[in-house]
Amino acid sequence: MAAGRELPMFLKAQHRGYEGFSEETEGNWNGPFYFIQGADPQLGLMKAWRAGDCDSGGDEWQEEIQLTEQTVQAINKLTVKPRFFVLCGDLVHGMPGTPWHEEQKRDLKEVLKCTDAKVPLVFVSGNHDIGNTPTADTILKYCQSWGDDYFSFWVGGVLFLVLNSQFFHDATSCPELKQTHDQWLNAQLAAAECRKSKHVIVFQHIPLFLQDPDEENGYFNLEKSLRRDLLQRFQKAGVNAVFSGHYHQNAGGRFNGLDMVVTSAIGCQLGQDKHGVRVVAVTEENIHHKYISLDELNDVTVDEVLSFPTEVNDPTPHPQ
Repeated sequence: MAAGRELPMFLKAQHRGYEGFSEETEGNWNGPFYFIQGADPQLGLMKAWRAGDCDSGGDEWQEEIQLTEQTVQAINKLTVKPRFFVLCGDLVHGMPGTPWHEEQKRDLKEVLKCTDAKVPLVFVSGNHDIGNTPTADTILKYCQSWGDDYFSFWVGGVLFLVLNSQFFHDATSCPELKQTHDQWLNAQLAAAECRKSKHVIVFQHIPLFLQDPDEENGYFNLEKSLRRDLLQRFQKAGVNAVFSGHYHQNAGGRFNGLDMVVTSAIGCQLGQDKHGVRVVAVTEENIHHKYISLDELNDVTVDEVLSFPTEVNDPTPHPQ
């Protein structure tokens, strides 16, 4: 790769859309399909967590490289390929401007560029990618590396919205960008009400909630009044499911008919889950999903999700 130039596979999200996944080409239902959702490869966190220094630690990330390589290799071996592979934020651990941020991005790309070309990569920004309090500069650098920080796309008659959830957390250093994001989201939700998509699915890094829509505020969810507002607006627009990461554990719950799915990490685990990804099967009537460990991600386990779906809008938390 020439110095200063990015591989096209990392920059397909442009102009608030995604190359090859437009409404014109993918707006019609063509039958069931599946995608794979991962979250938080977060190169550098595992050592930092063990050392108890998550703010300034993270100078080694070989473990996360190996786990991400295992993920890519498992996806490449699947006979029936997913329509896409989405990573829901915290691609690296080093915050923008810290010593290892750029190096971790470079090493992650070296692994991800080996993903089968038939499986497009969709990236979602996390707090470690653009900062806990993002700025215009950190967002610009993210977009130069990974494509747009928010956008919409279509696959098989299903509308997908990728949001920048840091705007919901702390946009004090970039209020104009937040306003533009919110205006775009308002337009997307209004249009979703009028469109004839089979489903509407949202990807964002920070979960709306972990288990209960009325749970107390915390680091791993959105503030309660904002959360309630988004849930109501999503429901009105016909959003079926929100997929997120950030928690480094599997969790989730329901708000009326909307499924909040929190997926554990490819990288550092903060609970009892194994390193893994979520296989999501989309049928005409439902969205089925199951978290599968990297050691068990293969044709057999994927086929089990596609043939005998589990976790169908389960109103209880997803503990596995």
